[in-house]
Order: sequence, then C-alpha cells, then structure tokens
Amino acid sequence: MAEKLRKGVEQFPVAVLTGARQVGKSTLLQHEFPEFTYLTFDDYAIREQALLDPQSLWADTDRLIIDEAQKLPEFFEAIKLAVDRSGPDRKFILSGSANLLLMRSVTESLAGRAFYLELLPFTWGEEYDHPDPTNFSTLWQPGQWAGEKDVDGVEPLPFMLRGFMPKTLFLSGHNEVLNWQESYVRTYLERDLRELSQVESLVDFRKVMQALALRTGNILNQAEVARDIGIPLSTTHRYIKLLEISNIIERVPAFSLNRGKRLVKSPKLFCIDPGLAVFLSGYYAAADLARSRELGHFFETIVYFHLRALCEGMTPKARLYYWRTVSGREVDFVIEHGRNLLAFEVKHTANPTAVDCKNLLSFLDSYPETVRGVLVHAGKGIKRLHSKIIAVPWWWLDAS
Repeated sequence: MAEKLRKGVEQFPVAVLTGARQVGKSTLLQHEFPEFTYLTFDDYAIREQALLDPQSLWADTDRLIIDEAQKLPEFFEAIKLAVDRSGPDRKFILSGSANLLLMRSVTESLAGRAFYLELLPFTWGEEYDHPDPTNFSTLWQPGQWAGEKDVDGVEPLPFMLRGFMPKTLFLSGHNEVLNWQESYVRTYLERDLRELSQVESLVDFRKVMQALALRTGNILNQAEVARDIGIPLSTTHRYIKLLEISNIIERVPAFSLNRGKRLVKSPKLFCIDPGLAVFLSGYYAAADLARSRELGHFFETIVYFHLRALCEGMTPKARLYYWRTVSGREVDFVIEHGRNLLAFEVKHTANPTAVDCKNLLSFLDSYPETVRGVLVHAGKGIKRLHSKIIAVPWWWLDAS
C-alpha cells in the first residue's frame, strides 16, 4: 500500500487512509512520510486548536498528517477551503479508524480533491516476506495454465484463531492472543463507539457483533439478525451500519452483468479479520473451532480478507462480488477488473476434486468471458480440475 499511497499523495491535494483500529495506519504514515508534520486528534489540545483556528495547524508547514481525523468531522470543511485557496502545493494526509467514505460530511467536503485508500490487517504474504504477490497477477493471464505443481500446505486453523492483526504477530502464546482480542473488543466498544455515535446499550451492541460474527460468509438478513437476538430492526440496522463505518465488517454485493440488479440483491457479510470473528463467536480453543459448524465460513473469511487486500492493491482497484442464482447456485467470489472476470470457489478441504467445481462451471457457462475459475482449498498442491479451472492453496494467492 505504501507505494500506491505515495503516488496518490503526489497526484491529489488530499490523501485519505482508513482502516480498522490497530492495523498500522499511524506506523505506516510516520515511516513513509517523515517530511510531513504529524498531528493526531487523539490529542485533545490539537482538537481544540482545530476547532478554534484550523488554519494555525498548517501555518508553518505545507505537508500535514492528521490522524484520527474522524473525531472532528467539521474540520473537513476547513481542509476543503485550504485546498481551494492553496492549490496543489499544499498536501494533506488524513487518517482514521472510521471508513470516511461512509461519512457523508467527509465525502461532500472532499469530492474531487481526495484519494482514498484502505489499509487492511497483515496478509499472509506480508508476514512471510512476499511483498509482491505475483501469483495473483498470473491468474489474470488468459490461456492454458502451465500445469500442476507441488507446493506446501499451510494449515488455516491457527490463522483463524489468531487472525491477522499486526499486534498478534508478536504475541508468544494463544492466551496472550485471547487477552489482546478481548482488550481490542472492549476498547472498540468503550472508546470508538461513544465517539462515533450514541449507543443506548453496549450489551445490545455486543449481541449484534456476536450475531454478525457467527454469520460471517453468509448473506446478510438484517430482519433475521434482529429477530434472533430480540432487538428492534431499526436499532439492529443502525448498529450494523456503525460496525461497517468502523471497519469491523464489510458487505460484498451480488454480481450481475445487469448493473442495476446488483443493488437489489442482499449482500454477503464478512468480518474483516477472521480472528475477531472466531473470538466473537465464542471459539477460544482449536478443538472447539475444528468441530464448529461455522468452520467453512471462517475459512471463507480468510480467503475473502486476502482477496480484498489484493483488490485494494490493484490500479484501479478491482471490485469484489459474490454470485448466486435464484435456484441456489453460488460462487463465493467474483472479481471484476475492467472487462475481465475471475471466479473463486472456496472449499475447506485438503483434497479438492472436479465434483467441487460444479458451481464454477455454472458461472463459466453464464459468463464465458471469465478468464478462469479458481478453487481455493486448505490442502497443498496446485491442480488443474478443468481446462479453465485450477485449484490452489489459500496462502498461494498472496505469495510470489
């Protein structure tokens, strides 16, 4: 993301970096942009100064980073005026743990002036020194696949338990990971939520979080969620929106070549970090997780997270969808980049076979322009299952 962010800073007067709390936004910005003056709205005195005299924050610099910018939405109007008066020579980088694209006041103030980028948790490739995931790029190349190949398998279950948040990489044991996850959820509930919106009941909000974590990888039915946890639909709807704004969950829209139809089909729901989804669902031990009925959806969440990160890194960003027919045929992910399509089916199996390809074949039949179908599995080895379908291990997508 660093290179893409630098190019955005060069091209636009304002660059906006969002992402969930603790994914490394502040570290990235201070490391990559040492020539910028760094300020944070976590500092109450800076917030007060921004309210009283925002221009004073950039009086002595033309390169400014404002971290936790979502804490002062009225500040964005001052940024707009500064950009309009100063032209392209003045540069702002705004960062926040809220998805600023979903905050209307922000998008209205910065329309046409800002470059947006979302930082996600550490991917497998980042952790294991594959900064340029060329494997994913090869999937877009049309024609016959080079052939089968022996590659190692990486057991996904430990990654489901730990997740991909940067802090957890440096914890020595599973109990430490559990303590960190519990602290993360509590901090989010007690700090971020109170600043983003008025929440009548933290107990009810946590019920919504837990209900959604159990539904990661499923089509979102808000009425069903509200009914199951006994909370009014209007409250459930508002709490889901808050989770989306704060980058805890994301919705994946349905795919159709008829663009209008995408808006009327229910989206699929995903927690952005599989470790948090597993923790909120109440699975604290590997044995319990291995027996869970949601195991396949947790594995699908790992694959979603990596595909989401890979799409974010493309220029322009690729669009991620899922596909489902009225008769129930479903492909887990469809990635659209320009006029090119890739289709992905996710199976938590170590031995994928041609039988697992039936939904991918249905999609390829409906959209023959698709470059190829990919079956993502939990085993090892790359296999050709069809002339246009290959099977690859989940980690391989983010490697080179």
